[in-house]
Amino acid sequence: MSDFTKPYTSATQAGLLLVPTLVVLVAFLYYPAVETLRLSFFQTLLLGTKQQFVGLDNYVALATSAEYQKSILVSFLFAAAVVVGALVASLFISYLLFEVKAGASGYLLAAIWPYALPTAVAGTILLFMLHPTLGIITHYLEALTGLTFDWFTSGPLAFFVLVVVAVWKQLGYNIIFLVAALNNIPETLTESAQLDGVGRLTMLYRVYIPLISPTLTFLVVMNTIYAFFGAFPLVDLMTSGGPNNATNLLIFKLYRDAFEFSSLGQASAESMILFGIVSLLMYVQLRFSDRHAHYGA
Repeated sequence: MSDFTKPYTSATQAGLLLVPTLVVLVAFLYYPAVETLRLSFFQTLLLGTKQQFVGLDNYVALATSAEYQKSILVSFLFAAAVVVGALVASLFISYLLFEVKAGASGYLLAAIWPYALPTAVAGTILLFMLHPTLGIITHYLEALTGLTFDWFTSGPLAFFVLVVVAVWKQLGYNIIFLVAALNNIPETLTESAQLDGVGRLTMLYRVYIPLISPTLTFLVVMNTIYAFFGAFPLVDLMTSGGPNNATNLLIFKLYRDAFEFSSLGQASAESMILFGIVSLLMYVQLRFSDRHAHYGA
């Protein structure tokens, strides 16, 4: 009798252990997702207390909105610049750290500490350091180049500053994974390549990158998510979407439509579109990695 009750008892115990996780997922993930989808078909007033069904009108309005189309373009350009910039810079730094023998731990700690800063704190600090009139970094840049870095009024310059700050903030996260991946490469492979006279850059491009391609694929996905969602505090604190909507990312426009203009229906539609865009990008990236990433024998 006990033999028949053991599987049932184990399944019951496993189910009970999963209940807290399921409750959290339903309360904070599935229910908000379903409610967002429902609200996207309504026009809402007074923070959602009054709702009127409008069908696909919110989606049609967004599709024909020049401001929203510009926000999509800005978000894609920002994501591409952040992903490429963060991966290239972190790969170069990680390779240098990988080759360092003395004091490697100290260099690694210095390289990853920006990631430990909360994004809001990092944004506030860099806002003052890069301020067009008060920032110490801007002061020395203007003194060295003779140019004026007033990114409060220049849209392209504000976009560039935001990209640089976002890349800097994400470097530590990438470096942690890349250094770990490089350290897992067999030393015999490195020694063999060195005996054959392979140069350092050739070693990185021809040997190391193919071997750590699964890690790079993972970081491409995570950096894409970061670029579309995680840069919100930087935009909010540093540029507020300006000037002239040059940094008005989709996630920031969504926030403003929902909480500044009290248009929860339109913001919900924007949320569903943003979710669809990022999901499609994840699918394409993962399918590409299945063909080109090296997962070993």
